[in-house]
Amino acid sequence: MKNEKSPAVYILASKRDGVLYVGVTSALWNRVATHKDGGVPGFTRKYNVKYLV
Repeated sequence: MKNEKSPAVYILASKRDGVLYVGVTSALWNRVATHKDGGVPGFTRKYNVKYLV
């Protein structure tokens, strides 16, 4: 069981009653930080989706 990964499904929102984004990752906190920083171009940066719900 060396370096075993645990996948997680996460949901991000842009604001209350706003846009939702659903993703899957094995490094949840790193992935959420990437969304918050706008580090990757695409849907979440375009629609300002950065709040973990």
